[in-house]
Amino acid sequence: MADIFERLLKNYGPIGQHRERAHGYFAFPKLEGDIGSRMMFRGKEKIVWSLNNYLGLANHPEVRKADADASAEFGLAYPMGARMMSGNSNHHEQLERELAAFEGKEDAILFNFGYQGIMSMIDALCSRHDVIVYDAESHACIIDGLRMHPGHRFVFKHNDIEDCEKQLARAQSLIDKQNAGGILLITEGVFGMAGDQGKLGEIAALRQKYPFRMLVDDAHGFGTLGKTGAGAGEEQGVQDEIDIYFSTFAKSMASIGAFAAGPKNIIDYIRYNIRSQIFAKSLPMPLVIGNLKRLELLRNHPELKDKLWENALKLQNGLKAKGFDIGKTDSVVTPVYMKGGVEEATAMVTDLRENYNIFCSIVVYPVIPKGHIIYRLIPTAVHTDEEISLTLTAFEETKQKLDAGAYKVSEIPEMSEAR
Repeated sequence: MADIFERLLKNYGPIGQHRERAHGYFAFPKLEGDIGSRMMFRGKEKIVWSLNNYLGLANHPEVRKADADASAEFGLAYPMGARMMSGNSNHHEQLERELAAFEGKEDAILFNFGYQGIMSMIDALCSRHDVIVYDAESHACIIDGLRMHPGHRFVFKHNDIEDCEKQLARAQSLIDKQNAGGILLITEGVFGMAGDQGKLGEIAALRQKYPFRMLVDDAHGFGTLGKTGAGAGEEQGVQDEIDIYFSTFAKSMASIGAFAAGPKNIIDYIRYNIRSQIFAKSLPMPLVIGNLKRLELLRNHPELKDKLWENALKLQNGLKAKGFDIGKTDSVVTPVYMKGGVEEATAMVTDLRENYNIFCSIVVYPVIPKGHIIYRLIPTAVHTDEEISLTLTAFEETKQKLDAGAYKVSEIPEMSEAR
């Protein structure tokens, strides 16, 4: 019989194999100080482009006060227990009502976490007879939810409507054959890596030929897209076509938790059947009250979203003017695509952090194909023109070094002092 631990220790995985050199610097870095566009990393101030604090609410004075006051009044334990048993409150229900109204839906349900919430919601919605059709670039939480699904699932090429229809046809054929089940289509409002919006309107139009329900994960669109900030559905004029709208509080709201909004009878079904909420402690009161304040600011201060977009466009247009490839993003998420290996990428990151004081996230193999590098920049409403200018200069100069071969090294740089 094999020892499970022995097997694990023989292979730490494609990322874990670099843990000894990467930990504390490239992986699990520690940003310190107040959350903002500049934070401390290893004792030095850096311009930070890695935080989803889109609207700058993390350190908004009204938010800090609401969080502090609620913590002082209730502590982190209240309410105790799962919501179904003993953990409900007027504030929880108020937040659900306000979120539903904001999204133009009949009802909403709170989740403790976004990742957990959508996984468990997929499990609650779909039986073994149901077929799920989903976009190939769906977030990991959706993929993990699909792994729990006992029925069939068909993937369509990213934002490829022709292939989406092909997979819907396969799903419908299977359902006709087994004479049971329905179709749930899952896509995203904004894809968090590439920044492109899901083609919600074109997908919804396929309902003329195929009977399916649509679940949209709009974690990056909520608060950043649409006239009121209600997300990608509002932006594209198809909010009513979304059967279940899902988003997290971890992005624009700079908080913890998530929600789904949709028809009252379906949300009620989820409320009484979603295992991750029935068997888990309720969202703590300070988070609920804090999220009520954040939603109030999101609704009543459109200038926050306007400033976010002003900064995002300055960054994106500046990168394009300098010849950088930022793909097809039509959101504030700003990817920068380059050519290079893991060694070059890590050397370039080190140069940016140590010599230009720029902290941003990088994606390399095995997340993306070998020979490619993606920097993922997250602009916020609190970044300044000076910070954008310094970042553009840093990228221009380090790209020149990359192209000249200055970052070709034999291994990931030692960063033992960071441990």
